[in-house]
Amino acid sequence: MGGEIIPSSEIIKWAEERGVAIASLNFNNYEFLNSICKAAADLDVPVILATTEGAIKYLGIDVISSMVPRLVKRYGIKASLHLDHGRKIETVLLAIRNGYTSVMIDASDKPFEENVRITSEVVKICKPLGITVEAELGVLAGVEDEVSGEKNIYTDPEQAKEFVERTGVDMLAVAVGTSHGAYKFKGEPHIDIDRVKRIRELTGIPLVLHGASGVYEDIAEKIGLKGARGLSDELLMEAIRHGIRKVNTDTDLRMAFIYGIRKSLEQSPTEIDPRKHLRVAMDEIYKMVVRRLKVISFLEKG
Repeated sequence: MGGEIIPSSEIIKWAEERGVAIASLNFNNYEFLNSICKAAADLDVPVILATTEGAIKYLGIDVISSMVPRLVKRYGIKASLHLDHGRKIETVLLAIRNGYTSVMIDASDKPFEENVRITSEVVKICKPLGITVEAELGVLAGVEDEVSGEKNIYTDPEQAKEFVERTGVDMLAVAVGTSHGAYKFKGEPHIDIDRVKRIRELTGIPLVLHGASGVYEDIAEKIGLKGARGLSDELLMEAIRHGIRKVNTDTDLRMAFIYGIRKSLEQSPTEIDPRKHLRVAMDEIYKMVVRRLKVISFLEKG
């Protein structure tokens, strides 16, 4: 596929042409990133490689900007390097200076007019540079990394139309029922599909679904997350059919990593070479990424 880092908007075109979505996969270290790139290469699909502000603090943005191009080239994939939930314009500028090709400015916790103002400023900076801009309207409940919300505030379709027209944003993250973290739903999982359809109809731009991890029961139970519930594959695919073009996955990868580490420690409790434990964790992340890519990009249907 080329080994290129390109803007998310170019990758989203691939999804639009096929009526599917692109997986935006968060990474926190080398093991996550390598597993993601290997899975994308094996399935021959483009991906969005995402880091939160927390991941940047942990890894160092200089390490990220050095490591990502090398692994993308090693595996010959097409990918974008994306800032996930950038809260400040200063963070966006830092990302741009370090080779990010896609940024999310998240001012969704601000009043509407302030969200419009901040997002518009980021768009003015990024558009001449060919950098894709994602924004968010509405609030997702739950906690993940440094992002939190007490309750869901669903995205209003008419307001979304105004927001997109006034800001010129490339992608819009919407609140339609999902939430951050491992405990996404009480009762049956639900997405407001009619809301997704209406927002897509009125805005005409690619929509983004955050809080979209599956929190698969076979993994959750093995790491002690009793009662954890995520978004079913069926509901996710239905949302994709009606305009979701970017699907964020973070929690599933974290769970796979923890499962791999625990499994390795249980099987080899006296092993003191961390690389051997990490290889098991990488294998579990790889399998989870493959699982997610098959659902998000409809690969099981060819």
